[in-house]
Amino acid sequence: MSILKLNVINLEKSEYKGGKSTLCPGCGHDQISNVIIQAAWENGIKPEGIAKMSGIGCSSKTPAYFLGKSHGFNTVHGRMPSVTTGANMVNKDLSFLAVSGDGDTASIGIGQFIHAIRRNLDMVYIIENNGVYGLTKGQYSATVEKGSKKKKGTMNEQAPIDLCAMAINLGCSFVARSFSGSKKQLTALLRAAMSHKGMAIIDVISPCVTFANNDESYKSYNYVKENDEVLHIVDYIPHFSPIESVEVPAGEFKEIKLFDGSTLRLETVGSQHNPKDPVEALRAIHEADREERHVTGLLYYDSDKKTATETLGLTNTPLMALPDSQLRPSEESLELLNAGFRTN
Repeated sequence: MSILKLNVINLEKSEYKGGKSTLCPGCGHDQISNVIIQAAWENGIKPEGIAKMSGIGCSSKTPAYFLGKSHGFNTVHGRMPSVTTGANMVNKDLSFLAVSGDGDTASIGIGQFIHAIRRNLDMVYIIENNGVYGLTKGQYSATVEKGSKKKKGTMNEQAPIDLCAMAINLGCSFVARSFSGSKKQLTALLRAAMSHKGMAIIDVISPCVTFANNDESYKSYNYVKENDEVLHIVDYIPHFSPIESVEVPAGEFKEIKLFDGSTLRLETVGSQHNPKDPVEALRAIHEADREERHVTGLLYYDSDKKTATETLGLTNTPLMALPDSQLRPSEESLELLNAGFRTN
């Protein structure tokens, strides 16, 4: 007789699953979907308290494959951050989990991406980065590395947009990079992102098995496994688990306290990395790029930055829950307001 395993809110993992995937067998995106299910279940987030947001692309098909009981909005190409901004302003009590791709984010949606970071929108933003447009026969996207070559066609000759470096330069409060094949690292980073207050970006290298999983591709399984520059071993300790019961690493490590009281423990691997120093984070990215490697782990973290709703001074009660009497100004108050704009 098998024992049913429940999470901290007494739900089994099946409550967090979605429909059957229609992506190509072996697609890295499916591995990310499985990690999302695992992370949300382990963190004990109510499925109905999550809003899944997406744009257009192979990545944006994936919300159908996880959290089937959560809210969802599949937006138009590149416009997911704006729709999420509106939804967040109206109901900030929801946990916003966004899934986008390198085409959706780094090309048509790059302006939306930039301004969501500026506002520090309270959301988890996962980029499923495979370097190609998988829905339209595998053209190179804006994130593919110079010198990378897919299965068919010529080598990419254009410089890439590094979304993590851009996010750090713009002041994003949580920036990480991982690999869809690194389940332990990605799960810990995603659980930490879900516990963060503010915008948390995770750029996940996710190989496209159909168009770019050959050895000449810098985003293939073999290439990433052989050229993964791991910053640290990541361990997530939830606020409902006593930290004393978790084994302490033998080597050096740092601990980061997250908004909900959880802890992200970073065990040092190789050289030291301070995730609270943006200059050091950018140096790690550029040094790995120069050596044609991928740096993974928590790159940068800032717990002090105000979120968009805090900056705007929105009420503690979500706007959608306020009565009309509080949302609609009276005729007298409107007249008084308009009078202030008159010159005579």
